[in-house]
Amino acid sequence: MQHLSILLAILLTIPFLQAKKPLDEQHCEVCIKTINKFAETLSADDKSSVEKIEKGFKSFCKKVKVDSKEHRLCYYVGALETSATYAIGDLSKPLAWGIPTEKICRERLFKTNPQICDLKYEKPIDINGIDLNKLKVKDLKKILTDWGETADFMEKSEYIRRINEVKDKYVKPASDTEKKDL
Repeated sequence: MQHLSILLAILLTIPFLQAKKPLDEQHCEVCIKTINKFAETLSADDKSSVEKIEKGFKSFCKKVKVDSKEHRLCYYVGALETSATYAIGDLSKPLAWGIPTEKICRERLFKTNPQICDLKYEKPIDINGIDLNKLKVKDLKKILTDWGETADFMEKSEYIRRINEVKDKYVKPASDTEKKDL
């Protein structure tokens, strides 16, 4: 009987002894940033009304750039007419109650649709600090399309040549001190 109580005490303390995993700052970053940006547009009166928050978020999502990470979030939450699900209540109610955005995204919306927290912003590529020959064609093409340049080539070398031709318009040259560090 004594062994059983010791075993029970050990089992009950194990969860408290386990170290918490450090919080990944990129976990739900698109959700948190988008909802914070939306919440800043609300008046104090609107922040306490679930209906006004839902209506406001739908309106906010109509203005978001199509094919952006924010647009995808709006789709997942159900704020777009084309959305397959409707989970906007999981956003509007906690927001009206004053629950922090991080908690809304990482706990409530994540339970509804884990894909919401898979959305991450892409890190910009440092053109001056990277060897373009080591990048994939997909990345080279993305650089050019992000700059608004044509990117319809057949060979990787053509993409690299085009990036080098136009990069002075879009990228600041590396300073002399940065060049020495490399």
